[in-house]
Amino acid sequence: MRRREFIALVSCSALAVPLAVRAQQPDRVRRIGMLISVAESDPVAQRNAAIFRQSLQELGWTEGRNLNIERRWAAGDIVRLRDYAAELVSQGPDLIVAVGTPSVAALKQATRSIPVVFAGVNDPVAQGFIASMAHPGGNITGFSFLEYSMVGKSLEMLKQLMPSLARVDVMFNPDTYPYYNVFLRSFDGTARTLSLEVMAAAIRNPAEIEETIARLGGQQGSGLLVTPDPFNTVHRNLIMRAAERHRVPASYSYREYVRDGALMSYGADIADISRRTATYVDRILKGTRPADLPAQAPTKFELAINVKTARALGLQVPPTLLAVADEVIE
Repeated sequence: MRRREFIALVSCSALAVPLAVRAQQPDRVRRIGMLISVAESDPVAQRNAAIFRQSLQELGWTEGRNLNIERRWAAGDIVRLRDYAAELVSQGPDLIVAVGTPSVAALKQATRSIPVVFAGVNDPVAQGFIASMAHPGGNITGFSFLEYSMVGKSLEMLKQLMPSLARVDVMFNPDTYPYYNVFLRSFDGTARTLSLEVMAAAIRNPAEIEETIARLGGQQGSGLLVTPDPFNTVHRNLIMRAAERHRVPASYSYREYVRDGALMSYGADIADISRRTATYVDRILKGTRPADLPAQAPTKFELAINVKTARALGLQVPPTLLAVADEVIE
């Protein structure tokens, strides 16, 4: 009897060990949320979402196998964004990816425990999302989009393209881009060096977009800087067509706009940010705390110029700009 009991005990132990090992392995299906500030129909956002998904797969996370992703697209609507943030938090995911500054602001209010990885956020320290880039603290970290020197560079290149440029309006929606004062102050020095008057152009609806650009079109030496604001992204076709109609030189942040007819763009490589975001998601799912992952600034920037649009505006693109452009649309 004792021998049979011993064999039974050993057999049960042998069966139990693999179960214990399996329980310790990170093979359960992980759940992450994605809160995206723009519309689901946005082609740039869809491309970046695909890059993010592919990057996760290369790191061993396949949607539908060991990963479930709940996506919410706010289409520039702040009320909807807050509702979606609360909804995602209530589901208790392993982490949430916040795409766009308003998404982070909503999640900052909704949770202090669920890890949040931001992608394409402007000045997260000044906005109080994190304590510092090197030591974010708390439950939030990620990758910023806006490097303020980038804005000064945009003004400088717009001035090269249009030597008569004397005034630039910076277009933003105060509801989705509430930190515009910090944004404007960041390049006061550059504006003075270039002898430019830089003014805020606050818009809250499509009618104000048209009014602002029509006004600029009636003022000689005026240009437009379109911020990477979710509201501007949602209404970018309206902005681009109005700038074309009123012959206003405008600079944007995303090179895809230039392919659609915009004059020029200069900004961080958002596809690179999407790939890097996946690496932080991977590390957090494997046990790293967000507080131990430094927030990172963009490392790659892109300049795109549409020569055809420049000609239509009566502008000659300097060879110096063509030489440094990453993409030139003829």
